[in-house]
Amino acid sequence: MIMAGDFRKGMTIEIDGSIYQIIDFQHVKPGKGAAFVRTKIKNLKTGAIKENTYSPSEKFPKAHIETKEMQYLYSDGELYHFMDTETYEQIALNYDQVEDAIKFLKENDVATMKFYEGRPFQVDAPNFVELVVTHTEPGIKGDTSSGATKPAEVETGATVIVPLFINIDDKIKIDTRTGEYLSRV
Repeated sequence: MIMAGDFRKGMTIEIDGSIYQIIDFQHVKPGKGAAFVRTKIKNLKTGAIKENTYSPSEKFPKAHIETKEMQYLYSDGELYHFMDTETYEQIALNYDQVEDAIKFLKENDVATMKFYEGRPFQVDAPNFVELVVTHTEPGIKGDTSSGATKPAEVETGATVIVPLFINIDDKIKIDTRTGEYLSRV
């Protein structure tokens, strides 16, 4: 059990049968009245973020999250298939469970999968990926001094905002946490 007074960023707790991760917290000691803990928590199953206040002595069960490296194998149009690289066990997930990560994953890429009570609930792509641009409009010559950008579609189907000098078949490095272009490879 974790007391609200011991909250730290990144901790996972269980509240009313749901798993939450503490995004931010603040111990508040008003001049009048009892101290309390103001928190911003994220529901790891739904992604919803909410703010709550708790007494520092309130207790919550710690949610034990298991993390595994899983290889993305393929999509059959409806399900996305992953394989545990150690046991070769395969897991099929629907789009809702992988939507944030799948736009940056190619077949055979390794992703991080999080499990709670043996059930997968979140898939994270590697922090940085290198993908080939499959479609983008040509940049206009002489228009580079303004730092202008344009949309580009990469091989996984994701759209990334890139500088004008990026062309089709260029390989680019992308930060998957923000979806931002980092550099040309």
